[in-house]
Amino acid sequence: MILDKLGIKELNLMQKEAHKEILGNAEVVLISPTGTGKTLAFLLPILEELDPKSKQIQVLILVPSRELAMQIQQVIRNMGSGFKSNAVYGGKSGYKDKIELKHPPAILIGTPGRIVDHIQNENIETKNIKTLVLDEFDKSLEVGFESEMKEIMKSLTSVRKKILISATQKVKIPSFINLKEPKKLSYQKEADNELTVKVVVSPSENKLKTLEALLSQIGEGSGIIFCNVKESIQVIDDFLIHKNLNHACFYGGMEQFDRERALVKFRNKTHRLLIATDLAARGLDIPELDFIIHYQLPPKKDEFIHRNGRTARMQHNGTAYILKWEHELLPEFIVGSVIEKIKPSTKQISNNWETIYISGGRKDKISKGDVVGLFMKQGGLKNEELGLIELHQDCVYVAVLRTKSKNIIEKLNNSKLKKKKVRISLLK
Repeated sequence: MILDKLGIKELNLMQKEAHKEILGNAEVVLISPTGTGKTLAFLLPILEELDPKSKQIQVLILVPSRELAMQIQQVIRNMGSGFKSNAVYGGKSGYKDKIELKHPPAILIGTPGRIVDHIQNENIETKNIKTLVLDEFDKSLEVGFESEMKEIMKSLTSVRKKILISATQKVKIPSFINLKEPKKLSYQKEADNELTVKVVVSPSENKLKTLEALLSQIGEGSGIIFCNVKESIQVIDDFLIHKNLNHACFYGGMEQFDRERALVKFRNKTHRLLIATDLAARGLDIPELDFIIHYQLPPKKDEFIHRNGRTARMQHNGTAYILKWEHELLPEFIVGSVIEKIKPSTKQISNNWETIYISGGRKDKISKGDVVGLFMKQGGLKNEELGLIELHQDCVYVAVLRTKSKNIIEKLNNSKLKKKKVRISLLK
């Protein structure tokens, strides 16, 4: 049972209704807030309609970012359906893609640019693709992707089902997508009631001192500090390093490995703060957040909504803080906010965990149970001293209490896991 493998007892209302409508309609447009489980909502019915005898690509899932492509592929793997999937995107070796695609997956996930490259180089055959999914379609249908999207659509001559997914619909669906009478499902209003928007006024234009005071007042919890450009991220990064405030950064100019490492550490609480551009506003597998901070406000309402969607998810409360210079005017799309006064505080966002790297993964037949056994039986860790375990194809990331990490590495480095001798080290 797929839900058992994912640790889910029951689908939510949106997922149940989406499952029914995707199976029953050739065209579906699903709008649902960030964090409501849209990926599972479209994957479950898609898997039901796959032909296990086919040796060709049956489903194409187009996404605007590499992180979203990797996230969807990870969900498919976790579902354990038996169907092969591949994710292709910029920053990954095109030659490696070509080798993997010689054995076509049932489900291909990719960014528009990389998919076009593989079509032009005849690395993928599109004539058997029956289902097209546009995830975060309001991004993938923006002007910057238009030429790639047109070329892809021309090559999809056999598509019989189209599924468009997003948290908001800020773009008009262009005519080349060729939707006729799509079934529209909108759950946009469901997550609005749990969000509190607070404005924090800064006497200084750079707002760094006010940010420090706000973080001190918030104390515990995890959150994202949103900026518009990477230069602002670098300024805050330097400031927080100087103040010994633990954090990670995430933006488009970073190397892919550094971006993945930042997300791993943010998910497992090694870092409780993430300083990011709007790249982190959607399509990332990150946990429920206690707050987000707009260090800089986005120019458009839709991006403001997407950022806020990172907190107050799935019926949980959350707070969006807006840092505003005292001479700055707020845009018209900000309504219902309240002023938050900063009080003197000495609270700090705690940093109790560290991330340990293991040099073996799924391809070596290593399971999470194997890791738990090694760390608890041989390493002597108690249950509460072992945190989130992330199993990847060629490695495992394990959160361990900071006070135990050095001892664990000394004890377990060069241990055997499933007959493979693995290196165990601290993830820097």
